[in-house]
Amino acid sequence: MKRLLIVGCGDIATRALPLLAKTFRLSAIARSAADVARLRALGVDADCADLDNPDTLGGVDFGVDCLLHCAPPPNAGVLDTRTFNLVGALARANESTPGKSGAILPRHIVYLSTSGVYGDCAGAWVDETRATKPDTPRATRRVDAEHALQAWADASSASLVILRVPGIYSADRLPLSRLRAGTPVLRAEDDVFSNHIHADDLAAITAAALEAESVSGIFNACDDTEMKMGDYFDLVATRHGLPLPPRILRADAAVRVSPDLLSFWSESRRLVNRRMKKELGVRLRYPTVRDGVPVLSEAH
Repeated sequence: MKRLLIVGCGDIATRALPLLAKTFRLSAIARSAADVARLRALGVDADCADLDNPDTLGGVDFGVDCLLHCAPPPNAGVLDTRTFNLVGALARANESTPGKSGAILPRHIVYLSTSGVYGDCAGAWVDETRATKPDTPRATRRVDAEHALQAWADASSASLVILRVPGIYSADRLPLSRLRAGTPVLRAEDDVFSNHIHADDLAAITAAALEAESVSGIFNACDDTEMKMGDYFDLVATRHGLPLPPRILRADAAVRVSPDLLSFWSESRRLVNRRMKKELGVRLRYPTVRDGVPVLSEAH
């Protein structure tokens, strides 16, 4: 059975574990002893290591067939130092312990990036051929990570799949606190298109990308929803019996919402997912948010 190392085994990777266990012998690294214990209880061979501390990576066994990288970048700066440290650890591991028949390992990498790397596209349809143009530091850090991993893959003759992920939702990942707080959304004339993927579908997409070792490249990992952000909030509110959020002018937004939320209101795009469906064979369980956002009775 092939070996898979998971770096950043949070919600999505954890949801994917039952699928991945059918194909791979699973190992992972985690930052805390509590996370290591949690993963071991799930049948994963987990060890403690921290991408912010390269010295802790020296004991990690990188001699695996595949690598799943889900760890987010740091919260500041324009560089993803965590991915830089990971790539450095991969290089050192291969120098000290060559892989099978001298091959560099891992042979296949899947990285969960963000669709934010495209920046604002003024509501246009966006496929994977569009150049990156990040508008925020967090998206710039993701571009840096993509470039670092692509350089490693090119130098090592490894295959790399980059999944560009939009807003993730599930029954326990909904904007309910914002709705209860009465956080406003933009009026329809000023609103932006947002993109979505259910957490369970993203877990399945991730598993498919890992199993397709002959596949490489960039994939928009999104569903078929074509919806503006305010309409999404309206949908969630209606299905949870909450008041619809107030609508405001864009001109008033700077004094009504947080800078982080305002940055999301500055980007509009509609992602195309044809490549994901064709090359990874993905069939979405929740094709749109109307299929995936539960009503209140279903959420409990």
